[in-house]
Amino acid sequence: MLRIGVISDTHGLLRPEAMAFLAGSDYIVHGGDIGNAAILADLAAIAPLTVVRGNNDKGEWAAAVPHSALLTVGGVRLYALHDIADLDAAALPDDVRVVVCGHSHRPLAEQRGRLLYLNPGSAGPRRFSLPVTAAELLVDGDEVRANIVELISRR
Repeated sequence: MLRIGVISDTHGLLRPEAMAFLAGSDYIVHGGDIGNAAILADLAAIAPLTVVRGNNDKGEWAAAVPHSALLTVGGVRLYALHDIADLDAAALPDDVRVVVCGHSHRPLAEQRGRLLYLNPGSAGPRRFSLPVTAAELLVDGDEVRANIVELISRR
């Protein structure tokens, strides 16, 4: 079984709890609003990494980060972008199975027809009363399953 760690909206804060959760991932996808280049280096030290630029990712370090990415991991085709409002689902290649996004800070794993939509929520600074979360995709042959995990309890 292949494990893809999915994280988003770190906003410059890569919590130890997020690093521990992502440890052992075969691949990592970051859904944008990264915050700085150091986070990219830290994540890339864990596993191969694909990132997309969020609306808050600015400056020289972010210039090379694409707004979207189409990738295949373990035979599963994924499309990543920061804001789901920018998605034209009808334009996606037919073999895309998972759409990864961020932006809202609201975790979501929902199957809609052929597509699994996964927003891991925010792993960075807590926003309002939203949880601090990350996610994983577990790939076993043709089967893809998403789990969202709360990294910090809400107390």
